[in-house]
Amino acid sequence: MVAIEARHFGDWWKSIDRTLLFVVLALISVGLILSLAASPAAAVRENFSDPFHFLYRHSFFAALSLIVLLAVSSLSRRNIRRLCALTLVGSLALIVATVLMGHEVGGASRWLRVAGFSLQPSEFLKPSLIVMSAWLFAETRNGAPIPGRVIAFGLYLSSVILLMMQPDFGQSILITLCFGGVFFVSGLNWRWMAGLATTATAGVISAWMFLPYVATRVESFLNPDSGDRYQTETAIAAISRGGLMGVGPGEGIIKRSLPDSHSDFIFAVAAEEFGLMASLAIIGLFSILVARAWMNALKLTDHFAQLAVTGLALQFGLQAVINIGVNLDIIPPKGMTLPFISYGGSSMLALAMGAGLMLALTRRRPGAYLRA
Repeated sequence: MVAIEARHFGDWWKSIDRTLLFVVLALISVGLILSLAASPAAAVRENFSDPFHFLYRHSFFAALSLIVLLAVSSLSRRNIRRLCALTLVGSLALIVATVLMGHEVGGASRWLRVAGFSLQPSEFLKPSLIVMSAWLFAETRNGAPIPGRVIAFGLYLSSVILLMMQPDFGQSILITLCFGGVFFVSGLNWRWMAGLATTATAGVISAWMFLPYVATRVESFLNPDSGDRYQTETAIAAISRGGLMGVGPGEGIIKRSLPDSHSDFIFAVAAEEFGLMASLAIIGLFSILVARAWMNALKLTDHFAQLAVTGLALQFGLQAVINIGVNLDIIPPKGMTLPFISYGGSSMLALAMGAGLMLALTRRRPGAYLRA
C-alpha cells in the first residue's frame, strides 16, 4: 500500500510544473509572514482577547489550502470538469442564498455563516465558471452537438446578475474580464464579442445609476474632495513611509488604524514594513505565475486545457493588479483580496482550487504538449 502511494506521488511529482507550484507556495508563505505582521493589530482593534486570532485562522486556512491544492492538482481532466460543474452549480445556488438570507456587511449580502465561519460563494464561482466556459468553447470548436457558446454566455449572465443582486460590482468586473479573455482566446467572433461588450457596458452604466455605493466610490476616486478616502490615503502614506527597505518588521503604523490592513490593504503593510524591494518581489511572483502558466498554455495540445489555463492565470493576474491598484490609488476600491496573501478563508481555498486546476491541466502527460 505504501509502495503504491509512493509511486503515485512520484508520478505526480515528475509530471507537475514545479515552478508554478513553488511560486504558489512562496505566495502562501509571504501571506503567513504578513499575517504575523498585520493581524495582531487587527485583532486588538476588533476587541478579540487573543491578538493572534486572525493569524491562527489564516494559518488554518493556509494548511487547508495546501491540501486542496495537492488534491485538485492530481485530478484527471474528466474529473476536473466534474468538480467544476458541481462547484459552479453549488456556488450559484449559494449566491442565491446569500441574496435571500446572507450575512450583510457594509450594505452587501455576500457571506453565509457556516459553523462560525463566513463563506463567500462568489470566490468559488470564479475558477469554476472559467473552466466550464473553457470546456464549452472548446466543445463548440470541436464540433460538438451542443450550443456551447449560448450555454457559456447564459452561465456568465446568470453569474453576473446574481452578483449584482448582492451587490458585488468588483467580482462582476473580474468575472467579465476573465470570461472575455477566455472567449477571445477561443477564437474571436465579432458578433459575440460585441454582445459581451454591450452587456458589460450596460452593466457598468446600470451599476452607476442604481447602486449608490458604486457611484460613491467612483466619484470619490475621480474627485478626492467629494468623499471619504481615509483608507486609500492612509495606504498611500504607509507605502511612502516604507521607502526602499521599509521601516522594519512590526514597526509599521498602518495596521493599527486601517480596518482592512490584514486583508484588502495587506500590500500597503508589506510596503511600509519591508519596503519597495519586497513590494517588487511580490509583484514579481505574480508575474512569474502568470507568464509561466501562459507559456505552458501555448504548448498544450488540448484546446480545453489551453483556454482553462489561460483564464485561470488571467484571474490570478487581474485580481493581483486590482488589489495592488487600489492600494496605490490607481483604481477605485473594490474589496478584493491579494491572492494567497490577504486574510480570507473562502478566498484562499478558492484560489488554491484554481491553482490546483492550473497545475493539473499543465501536468506533463503523454501527448499533453506539442513537440518542440
